[in-house]
Amino acid sequence: MTSKNLDRRRLLTTSLAFGGLAGLGACAAPGARTAPALGLSAQDVPPRLMPIRAHADRLFDITVCLRPFRAKGPRIETEMMGDTRVVHNYGHGGSGWSLSWGSAAMAVGQAMINRPKSIAVIGCGAIGLTSAITAQRQGAAVTIYARDQLPQTRSARATGGWTPDSRIALADVAGPAFAETWEQMARTSFKIYRQYLGLPGNPVQWTDRYSLSDTPFREASEPPGSLDFAHYNDRIRDLTPRAQDIPPAATPFPVKYVRRSETMQFNIANYSHTLMTDFFLAGGKFVRQEFRDPRELTQLAEKTVINCPGYAAREWWNDNSIVPVRGQIAWLIPQPEVRYALSYRDVSTWSRTDGIVVQAVDGGDMKGYDNGREVADRAEADKAVGVLEELYSRFPRA
Repeated sequence: MTSKNLDRRRLLTTSLAFGGLAGLGACAAPGARTAPALGLSAQDVPPRLMPIRAHADRLFDITVCLRPFRAKGPRIETEMMGDTRVVHNYGHGGSGWSLSWGSAAMAVGQAMINRPKSIAVIGCGAIGLTSAITAQRQGAAVTIYARDQLPQTRSARATGGWTPDSRIALADVAGPAFAETWEQMARTSFKIYRQYLGLPGNPVQWTDRYSLSDTPFREASEPPGSLDFAHYNDRIRDLTPRAQDIPPAATPFPVKYVRRSETMQFNIANYSHTLMTDFFLAGGKFVRQEFRDPRELTQLAEKTVINCPGYAAREWWNDNSIVPVRGQIAWLIPQPEVRYALSYRDVSTWSRTDGIVVQAVDGGDMKGYDNGREVADRAEADKAVGVLEELYSRFPRA
């Protein structure tokens, strides 16, 4: 071996040694963050958490969605219009994405009673598209009739969190029978979502969510005059891990109280593309059409129709049981290194592949209730981002 090659080998060996030591030093947590010192098992110590760059000038969009709330819960029932069987599937409040597959299974079950060879689906939001794909899997040829495809619908403006009982019904109106129906929808949906885990683009993924508070956690109190929204999550408590209170020293968050949970989220841009692709690959057809009168359904070639208009049912089906619940999202530029969700001081965030979702949630379930104003509010967005900016200004420097 020449002297030149020997020197090069020594240099490489020395560099690797120092690099290896530097890597170990960077990965090893300081003494205060070791599992025993934190009172946590080794596997429960949170990973390194990167800060969100929360500044108003990093907002690139503000979107508004009107959720279709129905006090009795979603309408999943059949009515005949002449020789046309119409199966309704709408009114899911803030739980449309979360309950979509279970709701579709129920609606398609009613639609397939006479084993029709072809089915029409009205609407191409989360409920319409999953109903269409479910019908295809049952052997039917499906045509979707809608004004817009999924990326342009209200469904595309949702936050993307697994929230199966978010403003799904009123406890004193829905009744105990609906609780059973809800559980069936939730469990069916959860099981099918497993099929989308790990696909390219992460259309569905598990995420750590951190709830932060400056005061001890306690049951959130709704403001005076709040409605008694139904909450059913205890019925499916076995599906997800329980939330865990963790010492504040285990994270860089500058607060006294930290609670971590693990939840499912939907990267809606990627998930929408996956669903649309699945539908078309299975032979699905899309016809751009807007309906103004229910009787128009009887003019379709298909004599079995699954009606999934979402909030539009209030107008075109004259269903006044639908109440709008306004929700606004402020969009920060994506940060792939931020791999967690967060809630703090009435602001909720989700880090998605298409952006960081920032949403004001002050007022609890009454936030946006009976508010049909589908216009962006810049002041609301700036205020929510400001809460995050103040939080991260107290983040320790690397």
